[in-house]
Amino acid sequence: MNRHLLSTLTLSLLAACVSAGAADNAVTADRSGIDTQYIDPDVRAQDDFFTYLNGKWLKTTAIPSDRASWGTFMQLREDTQPQLLGIIEADQKDPHGKAGTDTQKIADLYTSFMDEKKLETLGYKPLAGELARIRTLKDRKGVPDLVAHLAKIGVATPYGIGVAQDAKESTKYATYIRQGGLGMPDRDYYLKADDARMAATKAKYERHVARILALAGDKDADAQARAIVAFETALAKAQWTKVELRDPVRNYNKMDVAQLAALTPGYDWKAALAAAGVANKIDYVIVGQPSYLQGLDRILADTDLETVKAYFQWQLLREYAPYLSKAFVDENFDFYGRTLTGVDVNRPRWKIGVSVVEGALGEALGREYVAKYFPPARKARMEELVANVLAAYRESIDHLDWMGAETKKEAQAKLAKFTPKIGYPVKWRDYARLTIKRDDLVGNVERAAVFAYNRNIDKLGKPIDRDEWSMTPQTVNAYYNARMNEIVFPAAILQPPFFDANADDAANYGAIGAVIGHEVGHGFDDKGSQSDGDGNLRNWWTADDQARFKAKTDMLVKQYDAFEPIPGYHVNGALTLGENIGDNAGLAIAYKAYKISLHGQPAPVIDGLTGDQRFFMGFGQVWRSKMREAQQIVQVKTDPHSPGQFRANGTLRNQAAFYEAFGVKEGDRMYLAPAQRVTIW
Repeated sequence: MNRHLLSTLTLSLLAACVSAGAADNAVTADRSGIDTQYIDPDVRAQDDFFTYLNGKWLKTTAIPSDRASWGTFMQLREDTQPQLLGIIEADQKDPHGKAGTDTQKIADLYTSFMDEKKLETLGYKPLAGELARIRTLKDRKGVPDLVAHLAKIGVATPYGIGVAQDAKESTKYATYIRQGGLGMPDRDYYLKADDARMAATKAKYERHVARILALAGDKDADAQARAIVAFETALAKAQWTKVELRDPVRNYNKMDVAQLAALTPGYDWKAALAAAGVANKIDYVIVGQPSYLQGLDRILADTDLETVKAYFQWQLLREYAPYLSKAFVDENFDFYGRTLTGVDVNRPRWKIGVSVVEGALGEALGREYVAKYFPPARKARMEELVANVLAAYRESIDHLDWMGAETKKEAQAKLAKFTPKIGYPVKWRDYARLTIKRDDLVGNVERAAVFAYNRNIDKLGKPIDRDEWSMTPQTVNAYYNARMNEIVFPAAILQPPFFDANADDAANYGAIGAVIGHEVGHGFDDKGSQSDGDGNLRNWWTADDQARFKAKTDMLVKQYDAFEPIPGYHVNGALTLGENIGDNAGLAIAYKAYKISLHGQPAPVIDGLTGDQRFFMGFGQVWRSKMREAQQIVQVKTDPHSPGQFRANGTLRNQAAFYEAFGVKEGDRMYLAPAQRVTIW
């Protein structure tokens, strides 16, 4: 989706940027790595650790007017953007940036986005051909071909076809079909009529659709908008919830083309697969949500053709509005920024332009970023941290009191096959087939989407590319890939306060150590634990061990269900379960890894803080954050991560060592009775 070109790297992780240099080669043990200046002495650590540690920051920091949230994640991302801009501007001046080079493509894509004067003269004309293509749709037989075309240029459609590793045969690529096509963040925005906020947002969404259609010359925009929102509401009713989408077994439904055709007799899947470019390369597909496809079949049959065409025109305009004239940009921001997230002001154009380059040419830009800002010594330190965390997991699994020997053997076998990736890919992406023109922004975005689509489809029939990354090096984040059984840590996250090469290791283990433990923990969370070390969906648990594991995770669901960031809006413990397991397991394992790193020696006291205190403070300061109310609602409805204050406090309450480090006792608000604490890994 082209919208992703603007949002690829909007989820950042952390604070102040560190320049590359020789200082990374040494650790100064008298530096704690803890931002003690933000401690609020009026709040007891034993009652609200998050506010105790970050209270002064919470009191004095305003969310920037162009942001939906602010904190350590966003600050680090904010600090990284000027570095990326500097690289882009240098590429613009590079005399060696000849046609066809990555340097030329980076420079020209950014230039095409920043030429607002030209875009103003064009209006929506760059989309005239695509709009005409939709308007000439003669009957429903043409829908599969139109869906395939729009998907290739990045437009949201009611279903998506893509290629990924087969979840049960991870040594081969397979074709997946999944639900999609909504213009708002979640089905609840369409269906929660009894929620005043949701209902108001839906009404504003309909007005927004009408205004965008009117800008593109639709003389019946109001009526078309009503029909479009009704169509999307029908899609929402048929779609699976985000909790249901977390079940990897239920979402794996292998079918041959004949079975797929029988599932939805009114839709021509042979034509759809042929138009998508996969028909001659497959003998089966994996359907994510079969009941949704059946519902879609009925919805298309019951919807008049004019509404179907209006819906596709809307989705085209929605995706490309950020690349058109100011009227489209402003209207797009008014809903997706101001209404949905509560942001007052759009981001400066140059920042959005950097994100556009990252979305289309992320690894090309990342290669230059790594060369300038990521010293080899930092990667070496990270490798040591990862090794200690994996050692702590090995030891922890052996000593689990709730898991039997047979399951432990399988867990250790999976752990032994984990592949860490740190900093940047060993093989960089080749953008030779992507054409970028200095004076054609919409064309550039379309070609970038087609390039990404074709690159994905071309994987069919080829060996698994185990060197591929799903994030760029400049992404402030990390991930676990179950089918690869890999943990990946991009270069940009390896900065303070996640990773401070010049600080004592206690804070590093509490911060980046917990991130490492978190990502490994995903391999053993409620989803990841259903795959083996080769990345295949396979039940490797005994029934008794699985029951004991579920009892523990059910306790965690109830803990997080009780958190209420906004009155009336609770954290969804089932939706956030995987991330909550990752946080709780990751911190517990990181603590053990920290102890391993001390080699039996006592930790020094720095700034009056013990090693254990600095460890837990290192974890707590990572989640320093504030969020606008509208964005908080989006998060609890759609995000598998809990809000920052609960990622801190909710995790710490389950750690026995935290109680000892800060003297937490019965009667304190952070206190949970031992029987109520959840310890999994």
